Amino acid sequence: MKNIEIKKISLPIEGMTCASCVARVEKALTNAPGVINVAVNLATEKAMIEFNPNDFDLARVKDFVEEAGYKVRLPAIEKSGNQPDYSINSNHDISSDYTNQIKKDFVISLVLTIPVFILSMGIMWTDFRNAIPLNDEQLNKLLLLLTTPIIFIPGKRFFKIFWKNTLHFTADMNSLVAIGTGSAYLYSLTLTLFPEFFSHKQISHVYYDSTAVIITLILMGKWLEARAKSRTNDAVKKLIALRPETATVLSDGIETEKRIEELQIGDIVIVRPGDKVPADGIIINGFTVVNESMLTGESLPVEKILNDKVIGGSINENGTFEFRVTATGENSVLGNIIKLVEEAQGSKAPIQKLADKIAAIFVPVVITIAIGSFLFWIFYSSDFSVSLINFVAVLIIACPCALGLATPTALIVGLGKAAQKGILIKNAESLELAHKVNIVLLDKTGTITAGIPEVSKVVTYGLEETEILSVILPAEKRSEHPIAKSIVKYADKFKVSEYKLEEFENKTGFGIKAKINGKGVLIGSRKLMNESGIDLNRMIDKELNLNENTSTQIFVSIDGILAAVIFIEDRIKETSLDAIHLLKEMNIKTVMLTGDNRKAAELVANRVGIDEVKAELLPDEKLKVVEEFRNGSNIIAFVGDGINDAPALAKADVGIAIGSGTDVALETADIVLLNNDLINVAGAIKISKQVVRAIKQNLFWAFVYNIIGIPLAAIGLLNPMIAALAMSFSSVSVISNSLRLKRWKI
Repeated sequence: MKNIEIKKISLPIEGMTCASCVARVEKALTNAPGVINVAVNLATEKAMIEFNPNDFDLARVKDFVEEAGYKVRLPAIEKSGNQPDYSINSNHDISSDYTNQIKKDFVISLVLTIPVFILSMGIMWTDFRNAIPLNDEQLNKLLLLLTTPIIFIPGKRFFKIFWKNTLHFTADMNSLVAIGTGSAYLYSLTLTLFPEFFSHKQISHVYYDSTAVIITLILMGKWLEARAKSRTNDAVKKLIALRPETATVLSDGIETEKRIEELQIGDIVIVRPGDKVPADGIIINGFTVVNESMLTGESLPVEKILNDKVIGGSINENGTFEFRVTATGENSVLGNIIKLVEEAQGSKAPIQKLADKIAAIFVPVVITIAIGSFLFWIFYSSDFSVSLINFVAVLIIACPCALGLATPTALIVGLGKAAQKGILIKNAESLELAHKVNIVLLDKTGTITAGIPEVSKVVTYGLEETEILSVILPAEKRSEHPIAKSIVKYADKFKVSEYKLEEFENKTGFGIKAKINGKGVLIGSRKLMNESGIDLNRMIDKELNLNENTSTQIFVSIDGILAAVIFIEDRIKETSLDAIHLLKEMNIKTVMLTGDNRKAAELVANRVGIDEVKAELLPDEKLKVVEEFRNGSNIIAFVGDGINDAPALAKADVGIAIGSGTDVALETADIVLLNNDLINVAGAIKISKQVVRAIKQNLFWAFVYNIIGIPLAAIGLLNPMIAALAMSFSSVSVISNSLRLKRWKI
C-alpha cells in the first residue's frame, strides 16, 4: 500500500467561548472527510487539522463547522498539480476583530446599565424614592425601557449563540448566560406589563438591575479575557515581525525593491547596515556581523564571511553584503520556527484530557443543578422570586471558560518564551513530559564537546607521515564523518599527493574499508582492527599505552599491517560544565554515550561532572542503552546531534537535538536547541516544570471556583450580580497566571 503524505492546516474558528465549544468543534471536524486528527485550541481560537489530501475538501470542512454553529475563515488555496496546496497557516488574526467588537459591546452595555443600576439601587433609599415623581408601576416600565436595549444590542450575542446551540441540541457558556439573564428579564417584563398574573403578596421586586449588570460584567470579563489572550501569543507575533516588508534585489547591476512575498530562490539580495536579512541565503560578496538573538537566543553577534549562511530575520549590524537566496517563506529557518511553534501551541497536552472530559458534560450538569435549585426553593419557600434568583445565580456563577483556558494559555506562553530563548519544543506532550525527566543521556561529540575534532598527533610504523596521509586521504575525502574532515584538514597542511581510490566501504560505527592504489586499507577504531585480525602489539615499540591515552585514536592498517595511529582531540564546550551543574541541581542523573575509547570519554566526563559513562558504543548499542535506562519508572531524555543519534532520539521519552546537528536529528527530536548550547537542555526542562506548575494552578483554580461557587449559588448564598463578577474574573485570573510565565527566568 502506498504511503499517504499527511498534511496539516491551521484554521481560525469564530464563535468559540468555552471548553464546551472546543469539544463540539473537534467532534464536527473529526467527522469531515479526509480528516485524520484534530486539535482545537480555545486560547488561539484555531483548529490544527491533520488530513489526507486525497480525500480532504476544505469547503466540506467549512460546512461541518458551520453546521455545528461556528464560523471558519478559509485560507487562500493555490493549485499544485491536480491537488490544492494547503498552507499550514491562515494568517488572518481574528482576535483583534473580536476584542474590538467585545469592547464596543461592553461600553454600550455599561452606558445603558448605569441609569438602570442607579434607579434600582436608589429606590431603596427613602430620600431618593421621594425625589422621583414616579410610582412603582411607572418606575418598572422605565426600567424595562432602559434594560431592553441592553438585551437586544450588546447582549444579543449571548442569545444568538444560545438559539444556534438549541437548534443543534447543545449548550455552552452563552446558553448559561442567555437562560439566566433571559429568565430574569422575562419574569420582570411579565411582572411589569401583566402584574395581574402574580400575587403581590409574594412578589414585589423586578430584576432589571440583575439582568443589566450581569450582561455588563460578563462583557467586561470577556473583553479583559480577550485582551489578556492576545498577549499570550506575543512571541509568535514578534517572530513574524522579524520579517522585513521589502528586500533590495540586484539584477543585471540594477537595484530594485521587491516585496518579501515576491523573492525567489536564486535572487541576489543586498543587505546594508541596520537592515533585517529578508530570507535565508549564502553570502557571495562582502562580510559583516549579524545579530541572530531573536532566532537562536544567542546574545553575541556572529561574524559572517564569504560562503557563510545567513538567516532571514537576523539583523545586519555592520557591513554591506550580497547573498544568494536559498530559502523563503515557510521553507526558511524563521518560517520553520514559526510553523513549529504554532503547531506546538495548537497541540494538546495529556493533562488537558481531564478538563476536556469535564467540559463535555459541564453545561448540561450546571443546567440540571440550576433547575434542581429552582424546584427546591419553589417547594421550600413557595417564593418564585427567591427560586428564580437562585436559579439565575447557579447559571451565572458556572464558568466552563476557565476550564478551557487553563492548559492552552500556559502552553502558548511557555512555548513562545522557549522559542525566544532558542528552544523549539515541537508539541505539548513533549513539553509536559520533560518536567518528569530524571535521567539525561548525552552524546559526546558535538553535544558536550564542540564537535570540531582536530588531529593532535600521528604516530607511524615504517612509513613517513606524508606517505600515510597520501594513502588515506582519498578515502577520508569520501567520508562525511567529522573525524574524516579533521584528517583531511590536517593533510592539507602538508600538501600531499593523493593515491587512486579503487574501492570504498563505510563501516558505520567502525570506520572505513578501502582499496587504494592496489593496497587494502583499514581506517577506524580498535574494534575494526580486532575484527579484521590486525596485530596491535607493535605499538609497544613506540612506547604507546593506548589504554592510558585520553585522545580519540584512529588506527590505520595497510595490507593487514598496522601502519599508523592518529590521535584526535575535541575541545569541551564552554557551557557544558554549567549545563551539567544545572541538571545536577534538579536531581537529574547524567550519562554520556559515545563511540570513543573509554579513557578519552572518562576524561571529558570528569571535567564536566558527568555521573556515568558508556563508551565504545556503536549506533545500535546507543539505542540499547536508551532502552535499558527506560526500564522501570525512569523518564529519559537523550541529547544528540548526528545521523547516528536519530534512532536514540526517537526512542527516548524526550529527544533533544542540538541545532547545529543534521537534518535527520532535528527532524527526529521532540525539542531542538537552535543555539547549539547544552545549557538549554536544563532550560527546556525548567520551562516544562514552570508551565506544568502553571497549568496545575490554573486547573486547581478553575475546578475549585466551580466546586465552591455552584453550591453556594444553589443554596441561596450568592447574589447573581456577584456571581457575574466572579465568573468574569475567573477566566481573566487563569490567563493572568499563565502570563506570569513571561517574567520567569530560564
